[in-house]
Amino acid sequence: MRFHFALTLQALWTGVCQAAVQHYPAAWGHYDVCKSQVYSDEGLTWDYMACQPEAADMTQYLKVTLDPPNITCGDPPETYCALENPYMCNNECDATTEELAHPPELMFDIEGRNPTTFWQSTSWKKYPKALLVNITLSWNKTIELTDDIILTFESGRPEQMVLEKSLDYGRSWQPYQFYATDCLDAFTMEPKTVQDLSQDTLLDIICTEDYSRGYVWKYDKTVRFEIKDRFALFAGPRLHNMASLYGQLDTTKNLRDFFTITDLRIRLLRPATGATTVDENNLSRYFYAISDIKVQGRCKCNLHANSCVYDKEKLSCECEHNTTGPDCGRCKRNYQGRAWSAGSYLPIPKGTANICIPNNIGPVIRPNVSSLGVANRKEARVCDNELLRCQNGGVCVNNIRCNCPSTYSGLLCEKPRCESELGGCGGAESGQATLTPPSSPRLLLLLLLGSALLREASCWPAAL
Repeated sequence: MRFHFALTLQALWTGVCQAAVQHYPAAWGHYDVCKSQVYSDEGLTWDYMACQPEAADMTQYLKVTLDPPNITCGDPPETYCALENPYMCNNECDATTEELAHPPELMFDIEGRNPTTFWQSTSWKKYPKALLVNITLSWNKTIELTDDIILTFESGRPEQMVLEKSLDYGRSWQPYQFYATDCLDAFTMEPKTVQDLSQDTLLDIICTEDYSRGYVWKYDKTVRFEIKDRFALFAGPRLHNMASLYGQLDTTKNLRDFFTITDLRIRLLRPATGATTVDENNLSRYFYAISDIKVQGRCKCNLHANSCVYDKEKLSCECEHNTTGPDCGRCKRNYQGRAWSAGSYLPIPKGTANICIPNNIGPVIRPNVSSLGVANRKEARVCDNELLRCQNGGVCVNNIRCNCPSTYSGLLCEKPRCESELGGCGGAESGQATLTPPSSPRLLLLLLLGSALLREASCWPAAL
């Protein structure tokens, strides 16, 4: 009998936990939910935590524009030669034929297709005038970079290029990194790599020669902007000490802004030539072609949202903590009881939510009627439906007071009314039944099940 009872209880407990798992979103990173119900000495309360959307491939949400707009090949149709072999000229580009067209959206389609798909520019027909192309990626939303930016070139990698960022939707631009086969010649900058940086020089803008070799190294196709190597300056080589990085991001606005963007711009200044001089008799060898761009990041929600939605070609945070706005950057109406603040990564792992609180939490003057007449006294507006909940079945009225059941009293209905009556809570007139031990396993089961339902949050592990 006891064995059967134990199995029944285990099954019920398992069902409660499964229901809890279905109710909450799956864990995806450092924070899984923005709040959970917990029990404290004051009763059932909300425990708030910082939260942020999961990192994702952000290229599926961007808009791409090219300058000049007619720089894409195929109008009119062209034939191209291979850079390493000027006599192999069997590559065609024709915008009117799907198999031969190379529009900009092919920089963001599925990788691994055979044959490879790619965007391609017109050839360097106007040499020695520079072949200049600006590729602008816009999100119309603030995003935070979480991994390296990677460009994969189908042609040779550019001999000169600049990666730029904007934090104000393209109104102004700042360089992220310069790329050249000769940094001194191209940009009057000493060549460096990200390994030359330190915590103190992390925000320095450098020129690197690592990614600008021509088609002679035809299997070296990628150009990177190294995000994780910069993270590692604080978090260690394998990013084991993320608390150190989060502490820096929390306290150093310039560092947060460095990894934050609304737009990226790729400025292509000189194509691969593969030689010291350009063959002016065969300019169809020189062009730009990009098969893939990777930008990994997340919506910036100021640690006030754990999801970001894409609707009507626009990204926006699904704000928690009584915040609102595209980036959860302000308090909701009637929740401005204190100044808005971004959430904090610390302490690990839950962070600090810094929620917006209702306007009317705080001291107010309210009349109190006494036997001697009417007098004013200062009382706190003590309740609402989330932060300060009435206990024992009480109902919050206008955020001012708890309407308590007849058997309870106190600001939050926390006191049995019988405590102040003659005979105390054990008296016959108290209205409070004397607690007695459960008289049957069935009653014990019901009590345990009720406790399990109320503690469903305990089925969840702590956020990673």
